[in-house]
Amino acid sequence: MLLFIITCGLSLVFGILGVLNLAHGSLYMIGAYVAFSITSTFSQSFWTALIAAPLVVAVLALIIERTLLKSTYHLGHLSQVLLTFGLAYVFHDIAKLIWGSNVLSIQVPPSLEGSIIVFGQTFPLYRIVIIGVGVCLAFGLWWMQNKTRWGAIVRAGLSDKQMIGALGVNIHLVFTTIFVIGGLLAGFGGVVAAPVLGLYPDMEFQTLILALVVLVIGGLGSIAGTLVASVLVGTLETFGRFLFPEVSMFLVFALMAVILVWRPNGLLGKQVAEE
Repeated sequence: MLLFIITCGLSLVFGILGVLNLAHGSLYMIGAYVAFSITSTFSQSFWTALIAAPLVVAVLALIIERTLLKSTYHLGHLSQVLLTFGLAYVFHDIAKLIWGSNVLSIQVPPSLEGSIIVFGQTFPLYRIVIIGVGVCLAFGLWWMQNKTRWGAIVRAGLSDKQMIGALGVNIHLVFTTIFVIGGLLAGFGGVVAAPVLGLYPDMEFQTLILALVVLVIGGLGSIAGTLVASVLVGTLETFGRFLFPEVSMFLVFALMAVILVWRPNGLLGKQVAEE
């Protein structure tokens, strides 16, 4: 579920806008570091950081979309990939300049520090909350994308921008809103993940690799596919690091290769294409 929370913004942007944002991992990283600054310097409240940090990242996403990405929409995917990949390295150096190269951490809020017993096993309360947040987020995004009038406008605009514009819909504003939501979700994922995964150099690139694997396995742009793939990849990567640490990443990529041979469009890619 933690992997899903981190990846869902990337899936949303690619599925609706067709933009593969390789700076998504950097937005996730910035959300985590901003939350660290808030909890260690300003309010020292995790809940304040949980609200403020995603908003900061959302504003940054708005600036990126309006000033840089907007001009590449007519140039194709390669320009967007190169632009966002370059931004990832820029943000990497900026983060090192501001926060340094030391490993940092954020404490779990006191209200979520306890444990609960489920079927005779003890689990940290914070991780149980993450599971619940992930489930709610998955349902909310799926409902927004497939069951709302706004989601229908967005899907129609992706297919025929001129027709939607002729009907009086500002599709460029809608697309900007989607990209900002994707940035907001990346920042939110950074804050939620920080107490579990910590903050360290290159965290954005390691996260981006897993996020792209999840995106490909689940089916590009499918929220349901992203959820299923996150569970598969997260479980395999976690048990792989524990049982076979030397080949844990190999197992993840082997899973991706097997699924792509079986279903080239990903687990739920066919359904997305038909819609």
